[in-house]
Amino acid sequence: MGDIGKLMDLVERLRAPGGCPWDREQELADLRAYLLEEAHEAAAALDGVVAVGDAPEGGEGAAAGERAWRELAGELGDLLFQVAFVVRLGEEAGRLDRRRVIDEVHAKMVARHPHVFPPAGGEAEELADAAAVAQAWERRKLARGEVESLLAGVPTSLPALLAAYRLTQKAAGVGFDWPDATTVLAKIDEELAELKEEIAAGDTAGTAEEVGDLLFTVANLARKLGHDPEAALAATNAKFRRRFGAVEAGLKERGRPLESAELEEMDELWEEAKGRERG
Repeated sequence: MGDIGKLMDLVERLRAPGGCPWDREQELADLRAYLLEEAHEAAAALDGVVAVGDAPEGGEGAAAGERAWRELAGELGDLLFQVAFVVRLGEEAGRLDRRRVIDEVHAKMVARHPHVFPPAGGEAEELADAAAVAQAWERRKLARGEVESLLAGVPTSLPALLAAYRLTQKAAGVGFDWPDATTVLAKIDEELAELKEEIAAGDTAGTAEEVGDLLFTVANLARKLGHDPEAALAATNAKFRRRFGAVEAGLKERGRPLESAELEEMDELWEEAKGRERG
């Protein structure tokens, strides 16, 4: 088990008599929140690595990249610890085995990549590109009865924008998709027109539904353009935080409380922040 075994041994020691009282009290239901929290923190650290990916070598760019990768390593370790903790509780209950967990995912990944790992006595499946691989992946799961429904593998607990991306990604895997980004843009125009009609009618329920339809279609546009909409929105959220922080800092320098600032003044500082970012 190598280093994974080292981590499992640590969790076992924490859970053992004479170990940590807090860790000994944890139950499976308690670990869900920690698992989600660490997954989100790892995702945020991954965003940080992506953000500095194109930073120039040397100087501040290299230092920022090193910090980002170091943070990602730490967050991935935290996430691995939570996984190890869940596995250990499953072992204590007599329902999980660490080797079975690893063996099963290994076997599953080999079976789902016949283009890389051909069956014994056979030839590797030929798949032209990543899109063909994705389609074969979804069809193979259905053919083998691994899922009752194509969409069953998308957890209802996912953030809604990410869920929209994954749901339509899976549907596209069996050919249920728009032909190109242009047709999705046309659908966005259609959804926007319907939203305007509901707004004009003053229909609150109608506007909520149409906003949802519009967001769902925009998520599809991102997918057709090769972008993860959740990651794209996260980047925009980070940009907004950064620029609004600059607005707050600018107001503070002027001795102006945020709550009494005028919109025009905040807009001015916002544009200054944008200008600085664009160089």
